[in-house]
Amino acid sequence: MDIKVSTCFIAVDDHDKALDFYRDALGLEVRNDVGFEGMRWVTVGAPGQPDVDIVLEPAVATPNATAADKEAAAELLAKGLLRGVIFTTDDVDATFERIRAAGGEVLQEPMDQPYGVRDCAFRDPAGNMLRFNQKK
Repeated sequence: MDIKVSTCFIAVDDHDKALDFYRDALGLEVRNDVGFEGMRWVTVGAPGQPDVDIVLEPAVATPNATAADKEAAAELLAKGLLRGVIFTTDDVDATFERIRAAGGEVLQEPMDQPYGVRDCAFRDPAGNMLRFNQKK
């Protein structure tokens, strides 16, 4: 049996700002952009991983959510508590410089970790933490 990841989801509060970050700063390609019932889902992915999609979705992606649910999700998103993603790269220092130059909010500059990677971290425009790892 062969099980692989095909799709993951990242909550965002502004798809246009998210696209500026994920497409323009990270270099991911846009694969789909769908609106439905007043909501929007944008699928992006790394050109080198055509079988893995990242869906940028509303924090509450259901039309029957209460106002209180939407407010609670927005508060958690703003604090960076909903999701996090770890990307791999073959040059974490160059990746860091490219994202920082594009205006990415730095959480951690590149550093060697005791668990065998060199990594850095940024916050996306919605508040999600993203880490970028390079195996040593």
